[in-house]
Amino acid sequence: MVLRLVLLILLVSTAQGADKNPLFDQVSSILTDLSQITGWKAERRVPARVMAKDSFRHYMEARMKETNSKELHADEVLLKMFGLVPQDFNLASETVDLMSEQAAAFYDYQKKRLFLLDSTPDGDEQRLALVHELAHAIADQHHSLGKFMREGSPDDDAATARQAVMEGQASWLTWAYLSYRSTGKVEVPQRLLDQVASSAGANGPDFPVYTNAPLYIRDSLVFPYNQGTRFQDAVYRKLGKTGFDEVFQRPPLSTQQIIHPQAYFDMTAPTMPDPPALEPIFGKAEAKQYRMLIEGALGEFDFSALLRQFVGGPEGADAASHLRGGSFRLYEYKKDKRPLLAYVAEWDSPDAARRYFQLYREVLKRKWQKLEISNDSESLLNGTGDTGKFEVRLMSSFVQSVEGMR
Repeated sequence: MVLRLVLLILLVSTAQGADKNPLFDQVSSILTDLSQITGWKAERRVPARVMAKDSFRHYMEARMKETNSKELHADEVLLKMFGLVPQDFNLASETVDLMSEQAAAFYDYQKKRLFLLDSTPDGDEQRLALVHELAHAIADQHHSLGKFMREGSPDDDAATARQAVMEGQASWLTWAYLSYRSTGKVEVPQRLLDQVASSAGANGPDFPVYTNAPLYIRDSLVFPYNQGTRFQDAVYRKLGKTGFDEVFQRPPLSTQQIIHPQAYFDMTAPTMPDPPALEPIFGKAEAKQYRMLIEGALGEFDFSALLRQFVGGPEGADAASHLRGGSFRLYEYKKDKRPLLAYVAEWDSPDAARRYFQLYREVLKRKWQKLEISNDSESLLNGTGDTGKFEVRLMSSFVQSVEGMR
């Protein structure tokens, strides 16, 4: 469910750049050092160009127009049904605005070249951006990043985990490269690792789009970098150089494995429970009046962001850590296109499920302006909210919800 449109757009980039930068003379030496760190041979040169920020925005706008409008609409409706973005939120325009504000450089997986935006400040920032993108380039020469990111459904939690592998590894290698150059050691000091892991995107008065974006959108942008860096550090400490290949050959299956690397080492796979079916709720004839727009997996990242947004930071993150797996289906009523969300979450114990059931009461109260409760018991909560009738059920270690019923 994480916002991944930008990554998918860049996978099919056809952008053009211009103007050389003296920093590009260091591309070969940086690749040599990255090769020493990873054990990967630099198979070919990586062309590097400068791109004007205005050109990047025009390019993003053009790519967005080529994005499947139905999928984009479904993603936007899904975020609104969960309450993660406001009802007037425009996913396409906000994505363009956000990336135009935040991007410093990018690597084109199809054209095998990188671009440095002319708005990136000279000096350390340009150098860090260049090393990061060259880390992508050398990884791409041994593990096709385009193929890696296109595997599976883009709405699966595992896809978010794959993005964290890719961006986390490049971020870790950037800082490890600086350490290697200054001390000869391949490491990211714990102090720096903690700083990176807690960092956010560029924010403040000069970055109003990110600063004012909903929590879920902000976290979707930074999660692959900050949590991915911690994950890569844990992999390197345990597996050494072989870990650079391992995460591509055996990628993590969930964001939970990214947040808790031991779950990756233990091969703790997420469950995939089925969301509530419509036929038992509406009957066969009425259920046929709905068409499915999108379906996918929900992970710890999703539930953590949801609970932190509406309940609070530490409590929400802790509750989400007990997730075993979740999934959703988003429908629309054929006659009036009214959306309906059905999802289920499995927890690691009945107590953890009960805790989430209680916390979700608070989510409903805060994500809707209107909430009328008809039944409120230890295992059932139903009534009417902004999107229509709803029903939330607690069943042992499972919590399931149907929202938007007529």
